[in-house]
Amino acid sequence: MTRQVAVTDQFFDDLDTEREILDAVDAEVVSLDVSEPEEVVERVPEVDALIVNKFPVTEPLLRELPNLSVVARYGSGYDNVDVDAATAHDVPVANVPGFCVDEAATHALTLALTCNRRVAQYDRAVRDGEWDWTANAARPRFQELTVGIVGFGGIGRRAAELFRSVGADLAVYSRSTAQDELDAFDAEKVSFEDLLARSDVISIHTALTEDTHHLFDAAAFEAMRDSAILCNTSRGDIVDQTALREALDDDEIALAGLDVLAAEPPDPEDPLLGHDDVVVTPHVAWYSETAIDDLQRGVAEAVASVFRGERPENVVNPAVYED
Repeated sequence: MTRQVAVTDQFFDDLDTEREILDAVDAEVVSLDVSEPEEVVERVPEVDALIVNKFPVTEPLLRELPNLSVVARYGSGYDNVDVDAATAHDVPVANVPGFCVDEAATHALTLALTCNRRVAQYDRAVRDGEWDWTANAARPRFQELTVGIVGFGGIGRRAAELFRSVGADLAVYSRSTAQDELDAFDAEKVSFEDLLARSDVISIHTALTEDTHHLFDAAAFEAMRDSAILCNTSRGDIVDQTALREALDDDEIALAGLDVLAAEPPDPEDPLLGHDDVVVTPHVAWYSETAIDDLQRGVAEAVASVFRGERPENVVNPAVYED
């Protein structure tokens, strides 16, 4: 019997890759383009698999889909999926953690260099008819800086390699990484407090959890160097944006490079967007054509694995496979 796979909120030109892979396991791919759980229940009540982007997968939804055997998310994060509820319903949740490691790490380095070299500020000034190299010249040589990395998964590790390649010293805050693992990166494991105090640049690469929500708040900014640069390519809600704006206004930190925001797209009136000391990109750190292909293949292969009775390569709730 043909299984049904519903893609709730795809953002690609087509689903040809997903259909090619899942056709091989006798599965039909349906594009829903929905935003509310009720719409899924109404349109595909017998669905066997969900592929989601930002669509919320909640306990009530899981309860209403008796045939559901897997949820696969386009991306590495999964904060829009109630993983505990999925585990309780014996539904594996799969992600694609490695699809944009190089892209996200490169973007983090790009934001840090853009801020340090004041590229955006110089660009705006030149477009406004100014030609004054001294206007934003009070920045140190990047090779003299200490870069603090928050989170040391795949992207954090690749970012460490890139920052080290341009000569920066490295400090890492990670609960799960031991110093001997960091030795290979010529990096030092530090507490969060030490990272704030020592870092000239802080690059965020940790997941959004209850513990990391607003990890960078008013107290964190107060503890940072007044010359510091904050770069976030992870999740917007890790940073308290109101506190960030106030810290920039009060010169508690110098600059911020943000690829992610709490609300996306942001309110056009958000004061961060017009702030002279902020560089914002539209959640694009993950992007390349190769990354898109890897992402689409990754979710489709995860679903196909479940349909073949196999465990997907990346499962965020492995308890569903434990006796």
